[in-house]
Amino acid sequence: MTFKPAQPIFRSFDEAKASEFYIDYLGFQVDWEHRFEEDAPLYMQVSLGEVVLHLSEHHGDATPGSAIRIECADIEEYHAKLMGKGYRFANPGLLDQSWGCRELILTDPFGNRIVFFVDLPNE
Repeated sequence: MTFKPAQPIFRSFDEAKASEFYIDYLGFQVDWEHRFEEDAPLYMQVSLGEVVLHLSEHHGDATPGSAIRIECADIEEYHAKLMGKGYRFANPGLLDQSWGCRELILTDPFGNRIVFFVDLPNE
């Protein structure tokens, strides 16, 4: 048996806010978009490096308030890049957790939590 990385689905409610957060702020790219009809809800795939997320405006595809953890080896550099963008809806810090990792925690405009992390070396 072969398993490949999961492709989480996050619920979204507003295409413009999703684009501003995921594309403009976090730096994801849009891989593809799909609508059943012109005025139908948007379902799209975005990616950043090896991370692939699906964002869906369809009721029932996902639950708002979900969470995901994304490993990020250069978390300090990524944090500095985000802080340099001046995104007015977030001002994240880096948090060293007692269980041995450094985290950068963000919440998207739809209540979904994204935790970027790196494991810290054992002391």
